[in-house]
Parts: sequence; C-alpha cells; structure tokens
Amino acid sequence: MNFPFQKALRLLLLVSGSYLLSACSDNDAPPPSPPPPPPPPAMASFDVTVTNLTNAQPLSPVAVIAHQDGYAFFSVGSPATAGLEEMAEGGDNSALLAEADADAMVIATGSGAAPIGPAASETVTIELLDRERPGLRFSVGTMLVNTNDAFTGLNAMQVETMAVGDVLTIQGIAYDAGTEADSELATDIPGPAGSGEGFNAARDDQADQVAMHAGVVSRDDGFAASDLTEQHRFDNPVVQVRISRTD
Repeated sequence: MNFPFQKALRLLLLVSGSYLLSACSDNDAPPPSPPPPPPPPAMASFDVTVTNLTNAQPLSPVAVIAHQDGYAFFSVGSPATAGLEEMAEGGDNSALLAEADADAMVIATGSGAAPIGPAASETVTIELLDRERPGLRFSVGTMLVNTNDAFTGLNAMQVETMAVGDVLTIQGIAYDAGTEADSELATDIPGPAGSGEGFNAARDDQADQVAMHAGVVSRDDGFAASDLTEQHRFDNPVVQVRISRTD
C-alpha cells in the first residue's frame, strides 16, 4: 500500500472539508446591522400670544417674525417700508412678511389667522432649530384697523436666554406709520368703523416717518369731519404680547 499517497489524500480531504465548513459558516452568518439613524435635531418652540387692550380697535392678523440682530420691521424717525405701509393702512401683513422672509437675518415668520377683537387674543407658534436660538429676537406687528395708519407691536425683543417654561410679557404702544394723513374719514379706514379703502400706495402724510401715534381725535371731541367716535379712541398701551417657550 502506498502510505504516502494515503497521507496526501487524507490531507487533501481535511483541507477541502475545512474550506467547505468555512464557506458554509460565511453563508449562514447574518448580515451586519445597519447603523442607527442620526437623532433628530433639537428644536425650540415659542407661543406668541397677542391680546387686544383697546375698547373699539380691532387688530389686523398679527405678524410674528423670529430673527437675529440686524433686522427691524420699523424704525422710529425713518420712513415705513412698503410692507409696513400695506399693513398699517390696510391690515394686510403679507408684504411685510415677504420682506422679512427675504432678509438674511430672519429665521422664521408666522401670521395670525384672523383679526383680534377688543379684549380678545390669538396665539402664533414659532418653531426653529435650537442651534438658531443664540441671538434670537422676536418682532410682532398688527394694525389698529379703525384708524388711517396706526399700528402696534414689538421690535426685536430678545428671547435667546428663555428656557423651556419661561414666560415674557410685554405691552406695546401705538405708532403712526406716517404714510397716510389721519383724516379719520370712513372712506380711508378699512375697519368696521369705516369699511373704506385701506391701503393706497400714494403717501399723503407729509411726515413720511414712523412716530408715536398722537391718538384718535373723533367727532365727539371736536373734529367735525371725523367719522370716528369717542369709543374709537385709545390710550397706551394698546396691546399685550406674551411670549412663552414651550419646547
């Protein structure tokens, strides 16, 4: 018998068996698990609640703007932007929000769904990435619709340090957009006291700059041409804004 041949054959069989076992073992192994998905980015949410403090001045749908330093939707002593003019004369905030959305310093915007009656409130929720919170500011704007071009709101209120559960309450005064003369005529007032034209691109107020509003005079107080009454007058503050961080 050829013993060397038998040894060689036995060695070949052993090697072949080992290879087959190895191959079977590789084929039977479960595929590696996929890596876990990355965690969702951390978010920050804020509720901005606007309350009307006037007697007979409904507020137009409110505009809320979240932004960094360097953006302002109005500046006292400077002319109103076209977007602010449209809101302050006609109550439409769409052009103002479009201006804001086009600004590199603006992070997010929101709008109220409807006018806010006297003593009523509406809440607008703003959500953004938590990493966008450093330097965060809120601006809020709305028109007093029984006027020619009065508006109110907040300009660049700092909220970056607010923790979840914190609440900030601020009161706002009335401003005059300086774009329309304060005729107090029904034909020029978009609110229920007049149901007039509202926005007109022609600027007939010689001031042409934002200033603190002098208030409504009314026909009850000697302005014979006025279509407004004493009930449409207002004292400052005209609005309360409550900002709460919810997440």
